[in-house]
Amino acid sequence: MERRPRIDGHTLLAGVIGWPVAHSRSPLMHNFWLEQRGINGAYVPLPVAPGSFDVAVRGLQAAGFRGVNVTIPHKESAYRIVEEHGRLDRSARRSGSVNTLVFAPDGRIEGYSTDGDGFVANVEAHGIPVTGGRALLLGAGGAARAIAASLLDRGVDVVVANRTRARADALAASLAGITVIDWAQAGDVLPSCRFLVNTTSIGMNGGADAVFPLDLARADAGLVVCDIVYVPRQTALLQQAASHGLRTVDGLGMLIHQAGLGFEKWFGATPDIGPGVEAVLDADLHRAHAG
Repeated sequence: MERRPRIDGHTLLAGVIGWPVAHSRSPLMHNFWLEQRGINGAYVPLPVAPGSFDVAVRGLQAAGFRGVNVTIPHKESAYRIVEEHGRLDRSARRSGSVNTLVFAPDGRIEGYSTDGDGFVANVEAHGIPVTGGRALLLGAGGAARAIAASLLDRGVDVVVANRTRARADALAASLAGITVIDWAQAGDVLPSCRFLVNTTSIGMNGGADAVFPLDLARADAGLVVCDIVYVPRQTALLQQAASHGLRTVDGLGMLIHQAGLGFEKWFGATPDIGPGVEAVLDADLHRAHAG
């Protein structure tokens, strides 16, 4: 690995805006890639309180940053500022969200949503083609919409179940092609599905705050079970799926794949989305869990 140059007047800058943002693994990931590629760049956490997002973005743009990732609670603000003052990529329009801002040389702000395509890329990196068939999505938040849009674009029939039916109905109203079912009906749909995707927080940090409304024993043997939660990497849902002999895809790869687009646009190089960065993140997650 080449040694990354010290920070100086030529250093390319990017970061992640959130509130809070100290928990984000994005700085660890991007700075690993920068050092690996020998790029004179730095990626930093940027804690920005609610109500200060627009001022912060304009300040970072004026200070020469190449762009930022955006996380909770600023994704709606990111969509709005790009819609008003920049250019929304098709991915952002389809998903109704923005998680990556690029400050273009012409002064405009470009907005992208990388969650959906990052999810698909992660599944396909496991040797599973994402084309056709039916997917059952659990959850109806921003990640669910981004993933649903990418699946629909690849000819997958998408069924959404959410604990609050109204949120799922709102998602279907904003993204044509989705079928909505009640949370309790998820188990009835499961046998006809090729993919099961958990986009809820159930199972995060090993918690068991709710029960999934389905029995994986009823699933087709070819079902692929995906969880976008990555703390822990092997959630209770994935463990249950493995016990039934089903293929599983954890959420850490989605985190890595969705980050690649921003890195390319900010730093002008393609990151190595492989075992190196995965090992770095996995080790950090283990340290955090042990602590």
